[in-house]
Amino acid sequence: MNKLQEWPEPIVRVQSLSNSGLSVIPDRYVKRPLERPSTNSGLVEHNIPIIDIGGLFGDDEKLHDNIICQVSVACKEWGFFQVLNHGVSPQLMDRARKVWREFFHLPMEAKQSYANSPKTYEGYGSRLGVEKDAILDWSDYYYLHYLPCSLKDYNKWPALPADCRIVTDEYGKQVVELCGRLMKVLSINLGLPEERLQNGFGGENIGSCLRVNFYPKCPQPDLTLGLSSHSDPGGLTLLLPDDHVKGLQVRKGDNWITVKPATHSFIVNIGDQIQVLSNAIYKSVEHRVVVNSAEERVSLAFFYNPKPDIPIKPIEELVSPERPALYSPMTFDEYRLFIRMMGPRGKSQVESIKSSR
Repeated sequence: MNKLQEWPEPIVRVQSLSNSGLSVIPDRYVKRPLERPSTNSGLVEHNIPIIDIGGLFGDDEKLHDNIICQVSVACKEWGFFQVLNHGVSPQLMDRARKVWREFFHLPMEAKQSYANSPKTYEGYGSRLGVEKDAILDWSDYYYLHYLPCSLKDYNKWPALPADCRIVTDEYGKQVVELCGRLMKVLSINLGLPEERLQNGFGGENIGSCLRVNFYPKCPQPDLTLGLSSHSDPGGLTLLLPDDHVKGLQVRKGDNWITVKPATHSFIVNIGDQIQVLSNAIYKSVEHRVVVNSAEERVSLAFFYNPKPDIPIKPIEELVSPERPALYSPMTFDEYRLFIRMMGPRGKSQVESIKSSR
């Protein structure tokens, strides 16, 4: 683990580069030609599914079943969907975005006191992976642990803005509750008891964390990405997108679809751990973030993950002679070490753990 103690090169804050007024981005941020965003990529007339899940909390059984069916189709065909009427306070969502935008506009010395290391990523960061001379993304971020409580350290959360810790704590509480509801729906759609998928995560002993992404203005957005193509290594991700700036793109076949966020929606996507547990009935999907020259962008990605030290493997009920287990057991701690070493690399990690049987 010694090689994860420090970053391989001095850290440069992308926000500082953007604020300097440069007209040409440094070579370290220029993507290879095939990885650059294209002005004609994406099916602009498409969007990921938008599902009103308010009926999950009522007594209308027919509506309840219809919502579960919509989620099933979205998971199998897209791996991504948006949810409305999800039970998280819209006012809290707005406050969470506001306090974190204010954090990134604090003086640099205030933010630097929370600078992170690659050992846990917790704190204020500007790169993923410790590969020396890697091509970097045009973004800064703040990463913090929410669950288990033994890892939640408020001293590692920003003290400014003054209500940041209180807002983030309540936000995490409500989003965890929503994740639990969605896990039940995913489990039912796999033909399993509603608690089975959650139990595969370790029951109540799950992990969760928040990464707040800050994408500064970029003078050459056609040459770089805010976040390189990747699938999420964890279980389930709930993204609170920027309320007025688009940037997230989802791979659909050979195309990149720019997601159009609905007001006060969450963007939900399947992570690699659910792909493994479902024996690839559900698949995690590559996504990336583009930047622009006119506006900055802030988003909050909440990750709902398995207990880190239990082996994750296909659920027994989903394995048969006709559909053998596709993945060998691996703990989430072992799995995410790949990300901390290499940074975002498409779907290379989940593909690499496929069973040879």
